[in-house]
Amino acid sequence: MTVNAKARVLRDRLAKGEFILAPGIYDGISARVADRMGFPALYMTGYGATASMLGLPDAGLATYSDMVGRAEMICSVIDTPLIADADTGYGGLLNVQRTVRGYIQIEDQEMPKKCGHTPGRRVVPAEDMVLKIKVAAEARRDQATLIVARTDARTGHGLDEALRRARLYEQAGADVIFVESPESEAELERIGREIDKPLLANMVEFGKTPRVEVDRLKKWGFDVAIYPGLGFSVAAEAMRQAWEFLKSQGTSNGIELPQYRNMHELMGFSEVWDFDKKWAQP
Repeated sequence: MTVNAKARVLRDRLAKGEFILAPGIYDGISARVADRMGFPALYMTGYGATASMLGLPDAGLATYSDMVGRAEMICSVIDTPLIADADTGYGGLLNVQRTVRGYIQIEDQEMPKKCGHTPGRRVVPAEDMVLKIKVAAEARRDQATLIVARTDARTGHGLDEALRRARLYEQAGADVIFVESPESEAELERIGREIDKPLLANMVEFGKTPRVEVDRLKKWGFDVAIYPGLGFSVAAEAMRQAWEFLKSQGTSNGIELPQYRNMHELMGFSEVWDFDKKWAQP
């Protein structure tokens, strides 16, 4: 499917009331694994993409080119619709226009932005974010593209301010609202009651928000749940354990960790081998 076709599929699923459960992907391997598993959408995590690409924290250090390049690569190897973290839009209104034409979830933090479950985040005036959303909605090349608007106001300014911003972002034309880092199940329930547009819940590992099963999120009024940290946190720990075994034993023989046994097929080598059979010279 083309990128626009994938966007239409995701919009149609939301319109039909289908709950969107999206694992966090961050590189080509994670994208290919998740793409085969039948999820309704995948989520390109800014934290994971920055960590895997630069080996650095999600603190506004990845550029527009870094992130849109990663999004383009991921889109090229998957058929599943993708929700992509575009940070703050990488600057002013012209930057937002350019960003949307690449891919999009935007947030109301000041630059440089930080991961939504870390301290010290500051937000721009709500009116500035409203303008960004209006520019984003107008700049998309295909109306099927969904604009996800995130507010990080909860941590520094309280839930009332976060909800005030969320309602403004609804009115400005955002398609999906993302109130970052609510701190209790009661807060999640309140967000679900007070926001009309489709709602995204961030079920991040070791974060501020309680991780709640899908059935309760649906009951409370949420439409999308992302799990951005699950993949890379499990992968990092598995690598640590595997390499600790190698270091202590001097071999990988006997390691008890599960391993992906069809890597060649996963990465598309069968197409390479078919091409070679057809075109290789004697």
